Amino acid sequence: MAATVVDGTFRQTNLPNQSAEYLDKREELRQAEIELMHQCERVAAMRRSLPDGPEIPNYTFEEGPRDLNSSDDPVRIVQLAELFTRPGRALVAYHFMYGKRQTEPCPMCTSWLDVLNASMPHLEQSVDVVVVAAADPAAFRNYARSRRWTNLRLLSAGDSTFKYDLGSEDREGNQDSSISVFTLGSDGVPRHFYSAHPRLGVYIKERGIDLLNPIWNYLDLTPQGRGDFVASLQYSAKSRAGGLGKQD
Repeated sequence: MAATVVDGTFRQTNLPNQSAEYLDKREELRQAEIELMHQCERVAAMRRSLPDGPEIPNYTFEEGPRDLNSSDDPVRIVQLAELFTRPGRALVAYHFMYGKRQTEPCPMCTSWLDVLNASMPHLEQSVDVVVVAAADPAAFRNYARSRRWTNLRLLSAGDSTFKYDLGSEDREGNQDSSISVFTLGSDGVPRHFYSAHPRLGVYIKERGIDLLNPIWNYLDLTPQGRGDFVASLQYSAKSRAGGLGKQD
């Protein structure tokens, strides 16, 4: 059977006629994958061990009806502390690049949210999740309908400084993608726990939150790798047949 040790080598398949060179390199890769797993666990442990973050304002957001397919009215005002559904749960907020200077929804963010929407039935068992855009609620909801994001809780930052304070918007209204995690103390005061951006540094501009999107991880399994693939809002049949990086 698969996943057994044969001649001292851990086998992933039962395929015959694998060359000694292939088996040696695959074993070397397996050891590197184990090392990567342990490194990911170390990083996750460091993240969990962060000291208490700062208290933050109880930001207000605009939210339409929870049923995405209903009318966009009424729009209600909801505070950050109200987004926590139960004590002891963290709140994860994805900052969507849409609104103000970002007049069209970001294709890359859209791919992230397509994945997040499908994952929500699983994630909501443990954490609260929201998506925050700078766009007004009606525009945001209209776009969400086109993507069938029926599992996502959609919020507009409105006139609050939430996106600017958390680093996903500059003073001119240019948008950036980010993800933030918050906690709520027993005193009802929200705290910032963690934020991450695609930019990890001056020379790392796009890889900071890749682990949250399985698209990249699937592509990394293949001989072609990521190639020049860039997410698009829509793909043609020709582009699907043509391989990575071919868009409308």
